[in-house]
Amino acid sequence: MKILYIAEIVGKAGVFAYKKALPSIKHQLKPDFIIACADGATGGNGLGRNHAAYIHKLGAQVITTGECCFYKKDLTENLDKTGYVLRPCNLNIEAPGIGSKVFKNDEKKIAVAVLLGQSGYNRIHSNSPFSGFPAMIERLRRETPFIIVDFHAQATAEKQTLFAMAKGHCSALIGSHTRVQTADEQIGNGTAFITDAGRTGSSFSVGGCDSASRINEYLSGIPGWTKDAWEKPELQGVLVDINDEGKAVSIERIRYTVESIGEDKNDE
Repeated sequence: MKILYIAEIVGKAGVFAYKKALPSIKHQLKPDFIIACADGATGGNGLGRNHAAYIHKLGAQVITTGECCFYKKDLTENLDKTGYVLRPCNLNIEAPGIGSKVFKNDEKKIAVAVLLGQSGYNRIHSNSPFSGFPAMIERLRRETPFIIVDFHAQATAEKQTLFAMAKGHCSALIGSHTRVQTADEQIGNGTAFITDAGRTGSSFSVGGCDSASRINEYLSGIPGWTKDAWEKPELQGVLVDINDEGKAVSIERIRYTVESIGEDKNDE
């Protein structure tokens, strides 16, 4: 089974790049299942209900989020009805939505889960991703050996430590959040891993956002919402090939550059 993981979609440029590049990627790589991280799809921070539906309609069977999962009220109020959107699994039980789910793909089942790291977040508080990991994997393994975990975390050490723990227990542990694609893809005991899959959006930017507004934020010390960046939009991510036993046999980084032309920017 080939799993295409689309790195975090950031802003309008990210949605644009996703829309334009995905048909060609599907034709060339022929993935069996598509997962898209969209924690920054709406305005660079969070995911709105309309964007979630649009991203799903264009081809992603599952949409993952992270620390921005509750930033947009219209989606938060409907998370319990939107089964293809996953928020982190290790939030308090009272939180809306679900953090893991088993999906059916033809005759096979594939489980997708999201975990949130604990380092560097001050607007959301999660339980330890390490203490809850074994029980989560055991529960999902009862239904399928194909298990993909999106680990949305800021600290490289935290991601690599969870990989050390996850080896041999899931098909892939894919890092997200930092929006910079790392070059450390590897396989350990049948588990594919990358510290961060990157971002889908402007590649000449700061994390997909307008560079000037981010510079001003650091100079002034005043937090602010950033503007969209459009220069050189790309779709980034990874392609993971998994055998019938649920073990990863390969992981490949992908980067597809698309052109941003005129009115096409408003298609989404």
